[in-house]
Amino acid sequence: MPEGHTIHRLAVDHRKLFAGRTVQATSPQGKFSDGAALVSGQELDTAEAHGKHLFLGFAASGWVHIHLGLFGKYTFGTGHAPPPTETVRLRLATPDAYADLRGPTTCALLTDGEKQAIHDRLGPDPLREGDDGEGAWQRISRSRTTVAALLMDQKIVAGVGNVYRAEVLFRHGIDPYRLGRDLTRREWEAIWSDLAALMREGVRNNRIDTVRPEHTPEAMGRPPRVDDHGGEVYVYRRAGMPCHICHGEIRTADLAARNLFWCPDCQRR
Repeated sequence: MPEGHTIHRLAVDHRKLFAGRTVQATSPQGKFSDGAALVSGQELDTAEAHGKHLFLGFAASGWVHIHLGLFGKYTFGTGHAPPPTETVRLRLATPDAYADLRGPTTCALLTDGEKQAIHDRLGPDPLREGDDGEGAWQRISRSRTTVAALLMDQKIVAGVGNVYRAEVLFRHGIDPYRLGRDLTRREWEAIWSDLAALMREGVRNNRIDTVRPEHTPEAMGRPPRVDDHGGEVYVYRRAGMPCHICHGEIRTADLAARNLFWCPDCQRR
């Protein structure tokens, strides 16, 4: 499932191509035909993200709410749009640009109140202007749940997925099985700040890179990572491989129905 940086990047791409412009909206697949008809011919006012939720704002009709889920994908293009395939849930198009959405978990038209209800149930987002980690800390510091599980709870921190969860805990030497209540405030503030910095880089580069400059392939003289997720990481999907720092074996285990990755030597309790 795409992590929060991807959704914020999608918001940026929509604003760049369509903000302030009249768009034609269609649903070749047919599952969003009524909603597309309501927004077609209107200007896109804005696009914003909160965690893994994308919102496209149209003043006269409300908000198109999109959650990609596991299978949702976007395709953007410039120039005249080619004929859409029947798998496109929503196409937005102008004479010189288009965006095709396929396979989302959610694509629905919402009122302001319905949109606000989604914000209200989500935790703070490290990439969202005005959000900070205080609300998350209040819940984490009282919790007997593992910090690894808490970071994946979208009601506590919005936008963090399996990659950022594994990588930020490694970067701060925190055992993923430590309980939230055993985390210090200083450790949490460092985690929140690091998440914000890493995810901003993710928006800029459209991929996840988490290794520090001294641990890049060039600096270490090692081969670059080969993985369909791209980006240089410390532990994510590196089970059984040597740690870049201590050379111990990276471990994996199931936690809250997701694969957890960590280095037992660098991340001691």
